[in-house]
Amino acid sequence: MQKTITFITAFFLFSLAIGQNPGEKAWVDSVYNSLTPRERIGQLIVMRLSSIDSKTRTISFYDSLVSRCIKNYNIGGLCLFQGSPVAQAEMVNRLRRESKTPLLITIDGEWGLGMRMTDSVESLPRQMMLGAIRDTHVVYAYARVVADQCRRFGIQMDFAPVIDINNNPLNPVINDRSFGEDKERVALMGRQYVNGLEQAGVMACVKHFPGHGDVSVDSHYDLPVINKTRSSLDSLELYPFRSLFASGVSSVMVGHLFIPSIDTASNRATSLSAKNVTGLLREELGFRGLSFTDALEMEGVKKYFPFGKSALEALRAGNDMLLLPDNVPTAIDTIMAAVEKGLLSSGEIEAHCKKVLSYKYRYGVHLTPLIDTKDLTAVLNQSIPSMKRLVAENALTLAMAENRDFFPLKAGETKKGELAYVNIGLKRENSFSAAILREYPADSFYFPINGDSTLSTDSLLKKLESYRKIIVSIHPPSRRPANNFGISAQAASLMKALAMQHKVLVVHFGNPYAATNMCMARNLVIAYEDDTVVQQTAVEAINGRLPYRGQLPVTICNNLRVGYSCWEAGRDDELPGNRLIDSIMYDAIQQKAMPGGVVLVARQGKILHHKGYGNMEYDYAEPVTTKSIYDVASVTKVCATTLAIMKLFEEHKIKLNRKISSYLPALKGKAAGRITVEKLLLHEGGLPPTLSLHKLAIDTSGRPLPGIFAADSGEAYPIRVANHVYAGKKWNDEVLQRIAGITPSKEKKYVYSDIDFMLLGKIIEHITGEPLDEYVSRVFYCPLGLSTIGYKPYQRMPIKSIVPTEQEKGFRQQLIRGDVHDPTAAMMGGVAGHAGVFSNAYDLFVIMQMLLNGGEFGGTRYFKRETILLFTSYHSDKSRRGLGFDKPEKDNSSRPQPYPARDASILAFGHLGFTGTCVWADPAYNQVYILLSNRVYPSADDRFVKMNIRSKVLDAIYRSYWIY
Repeated sequence: MQKTITFITAFFLFSLAIGQNPGEKAWVDSVYNSLTPRERIGQLIVMRLSSIDSKTRTISFYDSLVSRCIKNYNIGGLCLFQGSPVAQAEMVNRLRRESKTPLLITIDGEWGLGMRMTDSVESLPRQMMLGAIRDTHVVYAYARVVADQCRRFGIQMDFAPVIDINNNPLNPVINDRSFGEDKERVALMGRQYVNGLEQAGVMACVKHFPGHGDVSVDSHYDLPVINKTRSSLDSLELYPFRSLFASGVSSVMVGHLFIPSIDTASNRATSLSAKNVTGLLREELGFRGLSFTDALEMEGVKKYFPFGKSALEALRAGNDMLLLPDNVPTAIDTIMAAVEKGLLSSGEIEAHCKKVLSYKYRYGVHLTPLIDTKDLTAVLNQSIPSMKRLVAENALTLAMAENRDFFPLKAGETKKGELAYVNIGLKRENSFSAAILREYPADSFYFPINGDSTLSTDSLLKKLESYRKIIVSIHPPSRRPANNFGISAQAASLMKALAMQHKVLVVHFGNPYAATNMCMARNLVIAYEDDTVVQQTAVEAINGRLPYRGQLPVTICNNLRVGYSCWEAGRDDELPGNRLIDSIMYDAIQQKAMPGGVVLVARQGKILHHKGYGNMEYDYAEPVTTKSIYDVASVTKVCATTLAIMKLFEEHKIKLNRKISSYLPALKGKAAGRITVEKLLLHEGGLPPTLSLHKLAIDTSGRPLPGIFAADSGEAYPIRVANHVYAGKKWNDEVLQRIAGITPSKEKKYVYSDIDFMLLGKIIEHITGEPLDEYVSRVFYCPLGLSTIGYKPYQRMPIKSIVPTEQEKGFRQQLIRGDVHDPTAAMMGGVAGHAGVFSNAYDLFVIMQMLLNGGEFGGTRYFKRETILLFTSYHSDKSRRGLGFDKPEKDNSSRPQPYPARDASILAFGHLGFTGTCVWADPAYNQVYILLSNRVYPSADDRFVKMNIRSKVLDAIYRSYWIY
């Protein structure tokens, strides 16, 4: 064992050295050489600054003890817990002045500083509410708010996020601290949270390795046991950790768990196990960042390794930092004695200490100013309400929806005596009940949730019999599963009796697992948290001002998992038009025109048909579902680029008749620079159809030229072209240079050109100062609550949810799945004005419906109605085109092959994509049609186009849905 540890120590020192710059190495060496042997051990310890008595709620500060340990042992860090911000800030400032080396200031703040400083800082929603959000950008924004709080307080590290998969509803310690039970979703959310923290300069720490989600014992009180095989751990618990390690997270917290399949030593927690920390974490999974133990004061380790033994064993296992040892002097004495006895080498202490110092340098611990206490509490709170609102708008989940009369329940639809409101859990009005009673003529009833009521269940049910509709709000007193979340047997009985009635809408505020008391609910909304912001948002969803955008992150009632949207509730699969669409799509699959696809049809804002067909690939049975994500190809032109141009036009930042050289300095004096923005939108700029940028990187046989690509990203090869295919920086700049050399045709006739939209994408980036993908996401996709649409889906979505396009034998030489199909867009890093967007059908529907609504959706206005009319009208006598949008042929009535369908009105607008996609909206019918397919798989042929699938389906829609 000693040989292994010595080797690992040497490897750590070597890997640390090659990752350091000269300034970092000099600083680390200087600080290390200034420390005594005891102080070098002290650098590996993080102490708590305060604690709270769970019964009396009395806060105790340990600043005097911490001060002594700083002076005697030069401890490495502090962890903040309970106490007012100003009081703690003043203590931290004083302690930092006393320390001769910079203190790493940390917090266990999964949902912000309010998780700990509860007396004056508001907390953000817990992670399980984040897990309900489809749009992972919200999680990133959430983490940025937490990071801003940390930076304002001088905190360089947050022990977050939790990436444990909570697959045990009775888990007493993780539970709703987890993102949920889906391993890929947990990994994806965790990555966004980590990016939000670390890109803002705050170190993240993923926890609790190797996975704390499937336990029934709280490690604060005893050592939980997980009896799972290694293969089971590999396939589930370890998945998010492996994913986050690969993306470069800085640190990990090792949990206190007993897992015999990792280490059979009796009562040895994973935090103290060399087989877990050195063997599994370091050697097998290759993690090279900082490793922290979970708190060593917890009974899960202290019970079996008291009096400094847990600290020693944690270091011997291979951990870098010891979090909250029960007794710091005893711990250091025990470790010093072990070094003298040869149980632990001085080389290992050196490796850990230098590694800790290196991370302190990288996160600017030595440069962090003292905390400014002026308006500190107000600043920490300033972004919380808006973030709570954003989370609530995106997380509220319609879990069951049988009674369409509730979705929405608009004010004025019920008369006095028809609607009752039942509040289970509160003694008086809150924001939800006040808003309900303000908007509706409802009679209200209050029933206690955690004790017997003078009002019997039977008598209340009798009183409610005469009402036509009933809204029930549930407010569990506890978020923990013990004692049924604090819900009394009498309250549970009432909840079950009410839930099974068709005329009842249940709104559940709290841990979603507590909704198991309403498994028979016919109409159920999960709101996750119980605060003013969530309550107000829930009322807006009920009355239809906001859509239900969330999805359940965990399974409740054995079968309830996938959330409805308000558009999908009550869909009728037996409509004649739906059966006709089925026959066209199944025939196309049988004829090998495509492996599968999705069709969505909506009229009057109501989805009439939304269905997946076939499989993602011919030879593999991965079924296509309504949630499948497709490369929409040239549909990018209207759902990204044209939307952005419309917005900039409205903001007077772009003029349609202006030459593009006024927006793109690289084209000044060039022939292409004299083209106007309008001509680009109409494809009348005289430019050729495509640029074929990728052909500069391949030989005559279609194979990549040597030196053009690298297998891994790096400073010289930062542009991802495909999986393990990266190109140099110059390729994105090459676009404008190549276009600058083109002499446009003097005829200026209509020629459909991708180059036109490449230029428009560059213009958008130049005007906004943002990458195109970030701009459209910030301005459109995130505010609309869209969860899948956007560029570079491999960064945001599980790869299995993305439909593959082509099995590319030349150029990239692989199955293209999650990377853009268009080769020129790929050479541009996957973000271009003409291609690169991926989406499911629902998100495209929302965009098209917003345009049909005159620029409004969900109570928010995105465009003026006149802007939409301008861009979706005919603008040329040379073609059928609108500004950016495709249009029906003007002489459809006399054409043998009408486009896109004979009955399409002249008001219709949309676009087609090369991969077999299309979006069409027709204001004359208030109709949206989406078709997504991967007709180019396994390689592009014309069968799909020759069969005219997209137009056949659209014809069927016009013929069959006329009654709507």
